[in-house]
Amino acid sequence: MTMPPRFPALIGALCLGLAMAVPARAEQAAEPAKPPRHHRGGTFQNNYLEFAPRGLLELMRWRWEATRDGLPPPPHSPTPRVPAELAFLRANAAAGAAMQPTVTWIGHATVLAQLGGLNVLTDPIFSERASPVGWLGPQRAQPPGLALAELPRIDAVMISHNHFDHCDLPSLKALAAQAGGPPLFLVPLGLKSLLTDNGIGNVVELDWWQTHTLRGVDIVLTPVQHWSARSLTDRMRTLWGGWAVFAPDFQLFFAGDTGYSKDFADIRARFAARQGERGFDLALLPVGSSEPRWFMTPQHVDPTEAVRVHLDLVAQRSLGIHWGTFALSDEALDEPPRALAAARRALGVADDHFVLTAIGQTLRLPRRGETLATVGE
Repeated sequence: MTMPPRFPALIGALCLGLAMAVPARAEQAAEPAKPPRHHRGGTFQNNYLEFAPRGLLELMRWRWEATRDGLPPPPHSPTPRVPAELAFLRANAAAGAAMQPTVTWIGHATVLAQLGGLNVLTDPIFSERASPVGWLGPQRAQPPGLALAELPRIDAVMISHNHFDHCDLPSLKALAAQAGGPPLFLVPLGLKSLLTDNGIGNVVELDWWQTHTLRGVDIVLTPVQHWSARSLTDRMRTLWGGWAVFAPDFQLFFAGDTGYSKDFADIRARFAARQGERGFDLALLPVGSSEPRWFMTPQHVDPTEAVRVHLDLVAQRSLGIHWGTFALSDEALDEPPRALAAARRALGVADDHFVLTAIGQTLRLPRRGETLATVGE
């Protein structure tokens, strides 16, 4: 991590001399506000963990051990997949204030959320590989549940951080060229220039706890525990985060990538006055890419930790994402469903309160104040 430069003693002496020469009334001027503690003079850090991205030796150890042990094992079965409900999604997209809250898992961390009259995409990746080049890197195990051409017009895209499996430039460029004009791209601090340098406009950049309001829907960037880099020279230079979405009739949380931390209790406390006893109506939480734990714990929750996040947020329901699409870690692509079922039992969470879906499946969700019993799927 790059540390802030120290001022030479001469500059310090000059500053002291200038301060002594200022009239008395100037001494009462307010001091400049200190930057938030997660700002580190050109880089960023987590709230509860001083994260250092893994070095080359640790990466080589992980890959050697995985090769030695034959990991990841092949899945017993492919990730479930169903045809997308295109007619319903298109009609819902045009319903305005009568829109039924829904989420459709497209694959990995990409979800189409329809709420508050908006069509929102999370971390869109429609490319064949999660990589800066099209012929190398992790390859999709399943096509996207919706093709780019099948999407309704997207109003907003929420990007959690700059890793290639979450910030896929070919997908973002295609969305920026959609009919009717580009969506609003919401990104954490420092990430706007990557998009604008690639010809993508209509970008809003936020710090943790900052809000942007789009057509009556408040969208807030929240802290989570992760890191950022797209090369060996830009580590921690852009921020990362989760997204809280507050529509009049539905509240959604999207965690992006995250390790387990007190940030989720903080999120619940921060929004408690707004939410009352009922937390988010739905949380989109990662449940995959979590092994081996010695390597992944600071940056990726496992299914047990994901259930703890669900409980910390007091979410009415959670949907597990970030599994079954790209082989990025040592567990089989189809292991998260088994591990999540065990975690729910161990922590006393009902099966229908933390669910998984097939790729392409749409969940119709109750409006705020309704109960899960009203959901039709």
